[in-house]
Amino acid sequence: MSVLVEFAMFPTDKGESVSEYVSRIIKMFKESDVPFQLTPMGTIFEVETIEEATNIINNAYKLLEPDCNRVYTTIKMDIRKNKSNRMKQKIESVMKRIEE
Repeated sequence: MSVLVEFAMFPTDKGESVSEYVSRIIKMFKESDVPFQLTPMGTIFEVETIEEATNIINNAYKLLEPDCNRVYTTIKMDIRKNKSNRMKQKIESVMKRIEE
């Protein structure tokens, strides 16, 4: 199974720039073996189960919880059985059609 997740998580009580806090979450991904892609509006990652996805999101929140009183989160999931590596395949599929 493939669980593609796009999420954004950041504190709303830390002013206009929150990159200091978002970087904590990205560091968590860099130290794991979870494939991810940082975008200007959030982070995309792919795992095999919903449980893994929700654990990652929970761990991200735990990185902000100690010194953030209010955290905003958006989450989108695309869950598909019998597939994997969709982060790469979905982009390749679109690019292939553009080139035709």
